[in-house]
Amino acid sequence: MADKTILLVDDAAFMRMMLKDILTKNGYNVIGEAENGVKAIEKFKELKPQLCILDITMPEMDGIAAAKGIKAADPSALIVMCSAMGQQAMVIESIQAGARDFIVKPFQPDRVLEAVKKVIG
Repeated sequence: MADKTILLVDDAAFMRMMLKDILTKNGYNVIGEAENGVKAIEKFKELKPQLCILDITMPEMDGIAAAKGIKAADPSALIVMCSAMGQQAMVIESIQAGARDFIVKPFQPDRVLEAVKKVIG
């Protein structure tokens, strides 16, 4: 299995780019990106990443529904959610859906890395 592989899911290309930049500079391998929950589940099944970083608010299918779909496909899937400030209820719901941790936008590189390290090392 490829080492420390991550799938990034956010409807904003700019956010994916920022996350990818933080992660690749720190030795993580971003093997895929998706812009909504429907694509996230497809890509997860296809690429089998070690970790999915899912945005909560996306068109077509939100991150919480996507997390449930990914967990249905693979109960051992590791997920970290992203949320904007003030989405506390969503954060709780995402943890219930199986997320291991969450990071808040705007991204603080240290916090992103702390969450990822905690989940996949």
